[in-house]
Amino acid sequence: MAIIIKSPDEIAVMRRAGMVVASILKTLSKEIRAGMTTADLDDIAVSELTRYGATSSFKGYMGFPATLCVSINEEIVHGIPDDRKICEGDIVSLDFGAKVDGFHGDAALTVGVGNISPQDKRLLDTTRGSLEAGINVARDGAHLGDISAAIQHYVESRDFSVVREYTGHGIGREMHEEPQIPNFGPPGYGPVLRKGMTVAIEPMVNIGGWQTKVKNDGWTVVTGDGSHSAHFEKTIAITDREAEVLTPWDS
Repeated sequence: MAIIIKSPDEIAVMRRAGMVVASILKTLSKEIRAGMTTADLDDIAVSELTRYGATSSFKGYMGFPATLCVSINEEIVHGIPDDRKICEGDIVSLDFGAKVDGFHGDAALTVGVGNISPQDKRLLDTTRGSLEAGINVARDGAHLGDISAAIQHYVESRDFSVVREYTGHGIGREMHEEPQIPNFGPPGYGPVLRKGMTVAIEPMVNIGGWQTKVKNDGWTVVTGDGSHSAHFEKTIAITDREAEVLTPWDS
């Protein structure tokens, strides 16, 4: 497993890429509303990328056809923007990546459109909380498995389930680098985290079971039982203290 340690100068560039990602996700979360299409959201992302002079991390990656992943309700991740209309009460996951000066930033969040159900609100709160739980233990000298265990414990203690087939990942010059970061598993397992590592932590949490399947488009991942799912993600840099969040979409 070739884990890449970034220099302070490289992390500075990633910080710029992360700020682009965070700013565009903030814009998207403010603009989303019932009646617009998922393609409308992709158009906003493209326009904002152009304004920042950045490029998409997603479009063309392994053939993905869009700049933004938009996943609604039972869709977990990798939803392709199209003419689907967003409805009142939907929960919509927005996953977005940008490349700036050769380095990537990657982040995601799930937003409720209008009034959402109490169960969906609990789902969003739990998924977001599990991301923070994972980030809180991510520091120099900890094990990768400490992140996984913190996320799983947070989610399952609240009676939801963690998606197991899709993981977080290292990130830098490539959008996906080593190591993979599962959202479940025992603490004290896996490689030791070192200062200068940059990773994207991204719990995906289901109301029902953790099993998934892929739709006929070959991209969109949905829950196996049709229950709703939420997805939150941040790119972080490991330090000898608290991790630095490079994609601060909530600040």
